[in-house]
Amino acid sequence: MHFLGANLLAVLVAAIVQWVLGWIWYGMLFKKPWQELVPASGQNKGSAGGVMALIFIANLILCYALVKIVVLTGWTTFPRGSLVGAVCGLGFVAPPMFAQHIAEKQPFKLFGINALYWLIAMYFAGGILAVWQ
Repeated sequence: MHFLGANLLAVLVAAIVQWVLGWIWYGMLFKKPWQELVPASGQNKGSAGGVMALIFIANLILCYALVKIVVLTGWTTFPRGSLVGAVCGLGFVAPPMFAQHIAEKQPFKLFGINALYWLIAMYFAGGILAVWQ
């Protein structure tokens, strides 16, 4: 099932992996420190189901963009795809996130929790998308 040169099933699986990793990361591993560091004004007041659905949609968009980059490299192994994911995380996700954390005067520990999640999530998504083009 391809759409505009992307395997949509691979994008779906990579987005699910990111979403589950986020649930484990923020819901289990770093739940308490993350909740303590997030400003009260930054907490979403919406329903948990709606928030989770929007996060999943964002994961789908990110994975679709990532698969396009992976396809451009021509790399079809997990290690190489993971490298693409990690480089994209370091180059396109971490810098603007860092700038936002600085501008909003958020604790560096919060940046660390958030950025490390995205680097790991992009690493695995890149590997999955490379193998499953």
